[in-house]
Amino acid sequence: MVSAEFTQLWMKMTKDWKTHLEEELAPGLTEGQLGVLELLLQLQPMKPSDLLVFLATTPAAITTLLDRMERGGLVVRNRDKNDRRIVWVTVTEKGEAEAKRGIAIREALIDGALDRISTHNQQLLVYLLGKVANA
Repeated sequence: MVSAEFTQLWMKMTKDWKTHLEEELAPGLTEGQLGVLELLLQLQPMKPSDLLVFLATTPAAITTLLDRMERGGLVVRNRDKNDRRIVWVTVTEKGEAEAKRGIAIREALIDGALDRISTHNQQLLVYLLGKVANA
């Protein structure tokens, strides 16, 4: 059955990519942190609650993630000057450098995988995945 084969290939591919990415990003960054940095670089400053829309997780998990990122010097949290109840998260210079490094690592991984097929088939793959994802 095609769905079973697709599932098996998808699971293997994502597991292998995640493992490789985590190894290459370590010790300063995780795949999840890279995703948060990319969001922040596009939309900063953001409130921690704003991240909920983009991440499939809980407020407590976001707080824990931001705690680790702040300890690692990737982000800073500052209170709003007009409303002390509001906290804004921004990327540090170190966080920006780590995001660039992480994006380059991920692009090299994906480019290496896609180089196994022709340019035409790469475009076809993206097209078909877009159909499957209903994008």
